[in-house]
Amino acid sequence: MRGVAVSGPVELCGHPPIAERTRWMGHPALLCVATIRKAAWLAMAALALPLWSAAQNTATPVFQAEYTNPGLTPSHWTLTIHPDGSGHFRSERGNAPRGEQMTVDPPNVDRDVRVSSEFADRVFQTARQHRLFGENCEGHLKVAFQGTKKLSYDGADGQGSCAFNFAKDKDVQALADSLVAVAGTIVEGGRLEVLLQHDPLGLDRETEYLVEAAGDGRAEQIGAIRAILERLADDENVMERVRRRVRVLLAMAEK
Repeated sequence: MRGVAVSGPVELCGHPPIAERTRWMGHPALLCVATIRKAAWLAMAALALPLWSAAQNTATPVFQAEYTNPGLTPSHWTLTIHPDGSGHFRSERGNAPRGEQMTVDPPNVDRDVRVSSEFADRVFQTARQHRLFGENCEGHLKVAFQGTKKLSYDGADGQGSCAFNFAKDKDVQALADSLVAVAGTIVEGGRLEVLLQHDPLGLDRETEYLVEAAGDGRAEQIGAIRAILERLADDENVMERVRRRVRVLLAMAEK
């Protein structure tokens, strides 16, 4: 590209401040370029600001359930869920004594998980129906301690949280019961992994329990442990009756 010859000083950018004229004295064309660049940068910044604000306003909401009961194993866990069903689960064993009938202690779990879209919809719908949990959830009924449940919501439309042993609202309590059942499923998945590696015979009793729990509601969202179930189903070294139960669980996960 050829340059354009300039026979004399040409002011294309108006009259800059005295300080700028002194700085660029003898180079009005360079002063013009600098002025245009500054104006362009300011214009881009002005355009980017509403885009950034829009991105902030459309941030994906996040739900978290936290459970604490020092008398149980694990004694503490958190489950984070996003609207698409993706999430993360983390548990800590705590100091509860080991049960006499427990063959293998459930391991600490720290992994990404996925629940069904229907379950995720129920979670966020309940949050929005109850002021994003920004209310007092504790009921007034005197019931035995079942563990402290804390439900939290954080999104562009607001945030809130409430903690309770037994909720006064039946929908909130039902959701909490389901979340405890989902956590139980994930913990059982971790136990199955340990048994497969260290005590394959123990899988017989554990899968029997898990089928019963899935049938009566103590375990929900079986699909959250699909990976270990598929490993067991495909492992020819695992007892056949264990593999049959696992196939039943996989069928439940499809429903």
